[in-house]
Amino acid sequence: MSTEIITSTNTDIEIQREAAAFDMLQRQAKMFSASTLVPKDFQGNIANCAIAINIAKRLGTDPFMTIQNVDVIHGRPSFRATFLIAMVNSSGRFEPLQFKMEGAEGSPDRSCIAWAKSKDDGSVLEGPKITLAMAKAEGWSTKSGSKWITMPELMLRYRSAAFFARLYAPDITLGMMTADEAQDVAVRDVTPARASKLFVEKPKQEEPKDIPPPTFFKAEIVRQDEEELSAKPLLEQAIFRIDRAGIKWSAVLEALQANGEGGDSYYPIEEASEELLRIVNTSFPKLAELAKKGSK
Repeated sequence: MSTEIITSTNTDIEIQREAAAFDMLQRQAKMFSASTLVPKDFQGNIANCAIAINIAKRLGTDPFMTIQNVDVIHGRPSFRATFLIAMVNSSGRFEPLQFKMEGAEGSPDRSCIAWAKSKDDGSVLEGPKITLAMAKAEGWSTKSGSKWITMPELMLRYRSAAFFARLYAPDITLGMMTADEAQDVAVRDVTPARASKLFVEKPKQEEPKDIPPPTFFKAEIVRQDEEELSAKPLLEQAIFRIDRAGIKWSAVLEALQANGEGGDSYYPIEEASEELLRIVNTSFPKLAELAKKGSK
């Protein structure tokens, strides 16, 4: 009987502690979210601030410093590379991180290896080799506006440091990418498109027998182009299709709104919702036809 009473009391105390800790977390998150000194992804967002504070507790770092060094990329939190390097150096397990550079600057075989000495036994720990050829093969340096093009030496060091940390200190990375890695990863939206009654395709009519069918070569090129385009973010797909068709976004938006899609006011394509961008991409031929008629 006494054992049951003690167990029940301990459980109640633990619940009270958790409730108090959660209340404190909410108060801290509310305070940070009201500040203009935190990044935009955290201003006015109590939930994001609470998650960042939780990450800080796991790492044993200052919450404000952690919030300042966490970027939200494609909806996921990502560490800044400089913060990750600082965490490795301050972990107490390694001597300061070093970088071994090989190959001529700007050449495909230009490489970087992040390494450090273990404080336990003095052994040299090396991370995977990162090369400019790898950056090109992985598509990191072929994206528009990529920092791999303008500052390859810095990006080689940042990426090799991230690989070192993921290999030798996974408890520090918490399974998170650096912001640079997250931006380099191609995100392909596989969400099924919402059916829109505006763009219901009409049954295909039989082609006249005297018109020869398109050659396989041409069809294969079109298929490859579409596969390459579909791997890009929805916004990039929509901008490319609109530019290729030689029409303006305003005309496209008017065609959408005339048929009950996309609200009732003008806004730049960058502010369009993912759902609307999905409709634009999946129904573009019909939409372009309506946009061209409306702009005449």
